[in-house]
Amino acid sequence: MPVFWILSFLSSFSACETEHYKSMDMGNQHPSISRLQEIQKEVKSIEQQVVGFSGLSDDKNYKKLERILTKQLFEIDSVDTEGKGDIQQARKRAAQETERLLKELEQNANHPHRIEIQNIFKEAQSLVREKIVPFYSSGNCVTDEFEEGIQDIILRLTHVKTGGKISLRKARYHTLTKICAVQEIIEDCMKKQPSLPLSEDAHPSVAKINSVMCEVNKARGTLIALLMGVNNNETCRHLSCVLSGLIADLDALDVCGRTEIRNYRREVVEDINKLLKYLDLEEEADTTKAFDLGQNHSILKIEKVLKRMREIKNELLQAQNPPELYLSSKTELQGLIGQLDEVSLEKNPCIREARRRAVIEVQTLITYIDLKEALEKRKLFACEEHPSHKAVWNVLGNLSEIQGEVLSFDGNRADKNYIRLEELLTKQLLALDAVDPQGEEKCKAARKQAVKLAQNILSYLDLKSDEWEY
Repeated sequence: MPVFWILSFLSSFSACETEHYKSMDMGNQHPSISRLQEIQKEVKSIEQQVVGFSGLSDDKNYKKLERILTKQLFEIDSVDTEGKGDIQQARKRAAQETERLLKELEQNANHPHRIEIQNIFKEAQSLVREKIVPFYSSGNCVTDEFEEGIQDIILRLTHVKTGGKISLRKARYHTLTKICAVQEIIEDCMKKQPSLPLSEDAHPSVAKINSVMCEVNKARGTLIALLMGVNNNETCRHLSCVLSGLIADLDALDVCGRTEIRNYRREVVEDINKLLKYLDLEEEADTTKAFDLGQNHSILKIEKVLKRMREIKNELLQAQNPPELYLSSKTELQGLIGQLDEVSLEKNPCIREARRRAVIEVQTLITYIDLKEALEKRKLFACEEHPSHKAVWNVLGNLSEIQGEVLSFDGNRADKNYIRLEELLTKQLLALDAVDPQGEEKCKAARKQAVKLAQNILSYLDLKSDEWEY
């Protein structure tokens, strides 16, 4: 018999033998161990739901997950160990894993930043209840105060720190999605053509379209109240049925041969479809994992720009003769600003915030090079100057050195280095405050620019240390 067939036979025999002994072990396994493994499998099946839980402790899903885990703990506790050490250890491990998930569920629901998100959302609810609900019920105008208020709320939400935690990212994303949807609905409504609705004399179908449009306006107000949780008398499912019914009514109308009537009907249908889209926001966010911006195309583009910016920064800070790199570095950095301008925001305020921060990062490096260049030129053209003007230049020289350290800083506000840099910058501001221009306009302007630069470096230090994540 060929060697190949002998080896093949032995190999298959070995595999069968292994499976046989494995099945014997499973059959001989203690029933308590088997039961503990079943419980652990059930606990494992809901682990991702717990890790990604983005609600609060009074949510239905929270109570459901808590009930399942608590039940499993009781099941684990009821397993008889018969005094055997291996079963006792297995039961202990199963209990620890279940308790860990229970604790994580509680922490997700009560995380300080989750509470912060909810408190900001409550402010948005109050604003909608006070400014928008009356608008749709009595025809009052949406005020500038509302637009400013909602924009401020969106900005504050984008600044909530997630630390990369899935539950916080989801909570922030869902909350932003609802509030941005309300903002879009209102803005879209305010941009409507003043020529609509059409006169009912134009065609018999116009009266019906006008009637549907009135219903759509009411539905718009209902949708806003639903998204913001200020209407307990309506459900998304019912509103979806109402809107779908309105589309069916419009489809049944006879508008043959009248282009303007057909266009009017199409516009109203488009309005209804937009409202239906907002009803699917929450489900769409979960299925597409849109909250995970780490995989977003725009964010990846921003990260690519930041990576190159950091490479340029390191080359500058480590160069033996930095002035040789100033021109080429500035040219490339300005190109990076252009790339950031082209990044699609996708109507996502978190992407907008990420781009804003990236622009500040690149612009700060350009400012650093500008200051270094100015200081180098001053050395070449040394001349007599006003003492006050000289004092300002001395401060600018100090700011240049400090800014180099700030560009390299990588930490948080509790770091000693952060406190040291903050103190150094404050001292430079005090030094500028002590400069007496003695009526010299040129010196006044120079001091003003130096103060602005010091404040910008302070703001940049804060931005680098606030641990924000998209």
